[in-house]
Amino acid sequence: MRPTWVLLRKDLLLERRAPESVPAMVLFSITTFVLFHFGLGRDEVEGSLAAGVLLVTILFAAILGINRLFVSEQAEGGFDAVLLAPIDRTALFLSKAMALFLFLTLVELVAVPAFAILLLGPSPWDALGGLVVVLALVNGALALVGALVSALAIRTRSRDLIVPMIGLPLLVPALIAASRSCAPLLAEGGASWPAAKWLAVLALYDLVFGLLAYAVFDFLLED
Repeated sequence: MRPTWVLLRKDLLLERRAPESVPAMVLFSITTFVLFHFGLGRDEVEGSLAAGVLLVTILFAAILGINRLFVSEQAEGGFDAVLLAPIDRTALFLSKAMALFLFLTLVELVAVPAFAILLLGPSPWDALGGLVVVLALVNGALALVGALVSALAIRTRSRDLIVPMIGLPLLVPALIAASRSCAPLLAEGGASWPAAKWLAVLALYDLVFGLLAYAVFDFLLED
């Protein structure tokens, strides 16, 4: 795991010294919530509508980060360095997935309170624990699939088109499960914890796609 931590530290230092992904994702999220606030013509949303607004905003904010995930490796020869170094090449995949997970978490620390202020009718704090668990599992799905799709798309000239074309269909099962999990939490007088079956679906999705991405990334990097 040492190469993974080294590569992750490099990505975090780059983002700290020259912030690009996180500020853009935060700005996109808040702007989207403002547009929903005025576009829907209502001050409060709840239940399935609230879950849809929150998750769709997080999804498209994540696309911004996914598109830039491997830009530094492409521009500065990072792929060649990993291929030549005596390390497990999947360390690059793990570091990118972890970096994207952390970026999404930072974005949500700002975006979720903004969502609650601008759009949410019922208070989300009673169901905060369940919402944190759901968002953590969603972030895992976005990070694992996003890292794989970004590595596939970065060497093409249509990177900005390839990422949503491949990534969005793959993420549909996770988003459906996340929406079903969040809807009761964001409803007036709703549950304080999501249904166990939908949490299980999200966890199983993360496990299956994590193993699949880990298995194919080495061959993808060589090609």
